[in-house]
Amino acid sequence: MGNINIESQFSGDTEIWNSLKNAIAASSGFQRWLLERGLQYQTQSLEHQVQRYLRETLENLAY
Repeated sequence: MGNINIESQFSGDTEIWNSLKNAIAASSGFQRWLLERGLQYQTQSLEHQVQRYLRETLENLAY
């Protein structure tokens, strides 16, 4: 029974992440970030692009 709860939670988390990832990818900030980097990230998966965008954004905010 514990596995069912974990699988259900994971499925919910995946749905939330996919929704968030798509919203971030549609944002003007992400689009500008992607254009500024040219081809550097455009061949990579959306997953990797969004993760990199979030990492760089958080690093910039930390300064």
